[in-house]
Amino acid sequence: MKRIIIIGGGIAGLGAAYKVTRAASEGHEVEFTLIERDHRLGGKIQTEIVPDPEEKGNFVVDGGPDCFLTEKPACHRIAKLSGVFDAELPTDDSRRKTWILSKGKLHQMPDGVMMFAPTKFVPFATTGLFSWPGKIRMGMDLLIPRKKIVPGELNDETLENFVVRRMGRECLDRLAEPLVGGVHASDPAKMSLAATFPRLLEMEQTYGSLLKAFIAIRRKVEEMRRKYPTKPGEKPRTFFTSFVGGMQHLTDRMAEVAGRERMHTGLSVSSLKSASRGGWRAALSNGSSIDGDAVIIATESWAAEPLIRPLDPDIADALANIPCSSSATISIAFNEKEVGFDLNAFGVLCPLIEDRALMAATYSSTKWPGRAPAGRVLLRGFVGGPHNQEILKRSDEELVQIVLGEFRDILGLNPFAAPLFTRVFRWHLGMPQYTLGHLGRVELIENRSTNIPGLALAGGSYRGVGLPNCIESGERAVSKILGEWSIQLAEDKIEEKRYY
Repeated sequence: MKRIIIIGGGIAGLGAAYKVTRAASEGHEVEFTLIERDHRLGGKIQTEIVPDPEEKGNFVVDGGPDCFLTEKPACHRIAKLSGVFDAELPTDDSRRKTWILSKGKLHQMPDGVMMFAPTKFVPFATTGLFSWPGKIRMGMDLLIPRKKIVPGELNDETLENFVVRRMGRECLDRLAEPLVGGVHASDPAKMSLAATFPRLLEMEQTYGSLLKAFIAIRRKVEEMRRKYPTKPGEKPRTFFTSFVGGMQHLTDRMAEVAGRERMHTGLSVSSLKSASRGGWRAALSNGSSIDGDAVIIATESWAAEPLIRPLDPDIADALANIPCSSSATISIAFNEKEVGFDLNAFGVLCPLIEDRALMAATYSSTKWPGRAPAGRVLLRGFVGGPHNQEILKRSDEELVQIVLGEFRDILGLNPFAAPLFTRVFRWHLGMPQYTLGHLGRVELIENRSTNIPGLALAGGSYRGVGLPNCIESGERAVSKILGEWSIQLAEDKIEEKRYY
C-alpha cells in the first residue's frame, strides 16, 4: 500500500485527498494521511451559522471566499461527484447592481461593462463615473495598435501598464483596479497580467482592441443564452455560484467523502526529509513523525518554503519570492428597518485612489438568497490588501468600528443602526501576489519538483487563486505522484465533463 502525506487541509489539500480516495476506489493500492495545523479543515473557506438573536432563523456567514466562478468546472465537478450539486446557489440577479465610489459619491457600474471595458454605448456615455476626457481616452482603444511581440519572449506586463496603455489612467483608477486588481487584492503596478489574466493579452493580439474583443464576447454570450435558454425549473446560470449552506458546505463534504479518519488537525509539520530507504518522513509538532511514499505540500508558499529549503534551495528561493498580503473580512448584521439605505445591489467597490480603509463591501443577504432571515440584513466589509497592511494591527473591535464608520460614510448606513452581531475573520498572508516574473518562478518550481520523486506542491500560490484553480492544483499534484508509480485513473483518461 502506497501512502501519500498531504500537508495542508485547505481546499487544495482536500482536493488532493479526494482524488487519492477515488484512486483507491478504482482498486489502486494508495491511501493518504493529511496533516493540518489549524483545528479545522477548509483553510480560508470558513462558514459560520449564526442564530438570530430573536430566533427568527439563521444567518449564513462566509468568512473567506463566498463563491466561485461558474464558468470554471472544478467546483461543479466535485459537487456532482460528492453529492452536493443540488445545494449549489446562484446569485439573485434580479437585484444585481454594483456601486463604485468615485470622488466620494457612489456611481452605478454601467450596464455592459465586461472586466473593465464598456460594451454598450449609451450606459457608458451617460455614466457619471468617468469624465468626458476619460471616456474619450477609453474609446481611443479602438485606434491604438496592438503591442508588438518579439518572437520567443513572454508577452507580459503589469495591469497598470496594460490598462493605461490601452485605455488611460482614469480607466485604471476608477474601474480596472477595483474590478480586476481587487479580485486578487493586488497592486496593479506589480501585478503580472500573464499570470493572472492572460486572456487580456491574447485579446489584444487577436482583436487589436479590447473594446472590439469584449463587444464580440458579449454578443457571443447573448447568442448562446438565446440558443440555450434556462429550462423551466432549472437553476439560472449566474456569473458566481455558492452553496445554500455557505462555501464550507463544499469543503466539509470533500472531507467526508475523502475520509476524515485519515485527517489530523491541530498538528503542523516541523520538518520534512527523505527516508533512508526511499519515501519521506514528516516530523510533527507533537514530537512524533509519520512516514510515507510521497508528499504533497498544499500550503501557502511562505509555509512551504522552510520545508523545501533542505531539499532544494532553488525551489525554496522561488517560493520565498512569491509575496503574500494579509486581509480581513468583517460581517455585520442589522434589522432591515434600521439600515437606512437602498439594499438593491450586490455591493460597493472602493478604488485605491479614494484612499478609504474599506476595499469593498458585499450586501451578502441581497446577493445570496437565504443568507439572513426575513427582515434582517447581512453586510460584509473587506480591509487590508497590499496597500493597507497596517490596518490589520488593529483589534477586532477596532476593525468593526472602522468598517461601521465606512458603512455610514460611504453606504449611508443609519448612524443609529445597532448591529445584531459582528464577526471578524483574519487571513494572515493569505493572498499570494502574482507579481512580474511569477510564471518564471512557478516554472522553476515545477521543473525542479519533477526531478524529485514523490514530491509535489499545490495551492493558490502557483497557477490561480480561485477555488476551482486550487482544487485542480491538488489534483495535479496527485496525478504527478501517481504517474511516477505508473498509475492512471479512469477519470484522467476522458475529457473533463462540464456539470453546469
